[in-house]
Amino acid sequence: MFRLWVKQWKDSRLMKDVTICDGSDDTRTHKVFRAIEEACYGFDLGKPIWLDRNIEEFRRHSVTRFYQDNFVEDIPFDYMEIRVIEED
Repeated sequence: MFRLWVKQWKDSRLMKDVTICDGSDDTRTHKVFRAIEEACYGFDLGKPIWLDRNIEEFRRHSVTRFYQDNFVEDIPFDYMEIRVIEED
């Protein structure tokens, strides 16, 4: 089972969070993108743009943060963090 934890933070406080589970046989990359899309849909939020820093952080630590510069529209929080909490 693959699980991705998506959290929104504002003023050092957790505002919203969701855990997305995926039991498919798809690639890790597809699971991550699908989980982010599902979480953003639930948060009524546009999908973030992956910058080089996000790719590198996620590749090394399975965690990254998306700030205002990752979104086209204004966001009502400081950043959104994604973290892989379980992998197949």
